Amino acid sequence: MKSIVIAIDGHSSTGKSTVAKKLAKALEYKYVDTGAMYRAVTLFALRNQWIKAGEVKVNSLINQLPSIKINFEYNGSDGTNDVFLNGENVETEIRAMQVSEHVSSVAKIDEVRQKLVQIQKQLGEEKGIVMDGRDIGSVVFPKAELKIFMTASADIRAQRRYNELKEKGEDINFEEVLKNVQHRDNIDSNRKNSPLIQADDAIKIDNSHMSQEEQFEKILNLAIERIKST
Repeated sequence: MKSIVIAIDGHSSTGKSTVAKKLAKALEYKYVDTGAMYRAVTLFALRNQWIKAGEVKVNSLINQLPSIKINFEYNGSDGTNDVFLNGENVETEIRAMQVSEHVSSVAKIDEVRQKLVQIQKQLGEEKGIVMDGRDIGSVVFPKAELKIFMTASADIRAQRRYNELKEKGEDINFEEVLKNVQHRDNIDSNRKNSPLIQADDAIKIDNSHMSQEEQFEKILNLAIERIKST
């Protein structure tokens, strides 16, 4: 059976990473969380104090891009891949609210996107891969055999994110999370380079009222059908 490239795009907090990981495991494909790559760069900038009062010191970050090494390593405990930044496992740290608040501002920097898109294209050359992000079907893999675009209402996505953060023990309020979701939507959809858009041949899935299992079964069936017909 032929291997394909599966691109999953969509708004923040729609569960792209969760379903992509599960799909890759079911198909025995490689999984790449591109959002985690941008989070890792954001964490790097925060650690170097290049983000203050919401403003990114763009030139400082660009100058140090060659020193940033991002890779994924298999985690035997849960069967997924953890993100490593310059040799350090930062999987937990990149999911913090502080990173979420600034990742869209970092992701819109042309030089950052160029660097990470190049890495992403290389990862998908051998196919048999599931990759999720904001511009996978439109920019990274415009010829992907299967493209999914996931969305849900901002309120529902904010509630999901709020619940996730509370479970991790973060002291956060719902309105702050909702504001962050709406802010990220605005930046992602209106940035100059590789904005968040639904590719013409992408299949849109609104999971506002779908369970994770319902969503997974729908996408898995789409993937199996596409693999068989390729």
